Amino acid sequence: MTYRHLLVERSADRHVVTVILNRPEQMNAMNTAMGEDLLACFDGLKMDTDARAVVFTGAGDRAFCAGGDLKERNEMSDETWRAQHVIFEQAAFRVLRCPIPIIAAVEGFALAGGCELAILSDFIVASETAVFGVPETTLGIFPGIGGTQLLPRLLGAPLAKEMIFTGRRLKAEEAKAAGLLNHLVPKGQARARATEIATTIAQNGPIAVRQAKKAIAYGMETDLDTAMILAIEAYNATVVTEDRLEGVRAFNEKRKPNFKGR
Repeated sequence: MTYRHLLVERSADRHVVTVILNRPEQMNAMNTAMGEDLLACFDGLKMDTDARAVVFTGAGDRAFCAGGDLKERNEMSDETWRAQHVIFEQAAFRVLRCPIPIIAAVEGFALAGGCELAILSDFIVASETAVFGVPETTLGIFPGIGGTQLLPRLLGAPLAKEMIFTGRRLKAEEAKAAGLLNHLVPKGQARARATEIATTIAQNGPIAVRQAKKAIAYGMETDLDTAMILAIEAYNATVVTEDRLEGVRAFNEKRKPNFKGR
């Protein structure tokens, strides 16, 4: 599929998909067309049986994404603004609930909706140039695609509240120390490191990985007894697969498994 403001690339085996926000001259700010592209892209990934891991990044080295395109929004009526935001909301939910692991690779600014897109991913690899922030309250609004819910879960409520209430930004080292990042790498290396991790994920059993992601995502939002039941159900769904049999055979034959996603 051709997108207006996304580039989508695949590894040779088609298992690692790289989704690139592609408005580098605008610091990859999200306009309506990009929101529609994200919605269509992640709708497609949900049904893509070849895809096993996603690297989510921005074009250029200035920004992962600087948030919503305020120049486009400047002349919007309230009705048009709300209609656009519905697109952004739906796209954000598709990223959050994508069954495939998503690794955000961040160079430069990840601000407002851009920060939210990064934390909607499963985890973040960032370079030393990265800056994270949700400055919406300084413009009279507040984070609208998950920041008020995800940042407290990731960082704890006090730091998340300070960031949201004041517009404070976190540079890369502070973000790493706070637990927002899994990996901090030199400038220009975020995508390469994220791709390396995605390739490792893609070598594992794709059904097992998807079921593990599902168990973690839904288990964290309920009580422990219910979460254990969800995890056992996910485990049982994995045990009956051909991939599980292949994994056992490969172990006993001292070779790498050849998983088919069946």
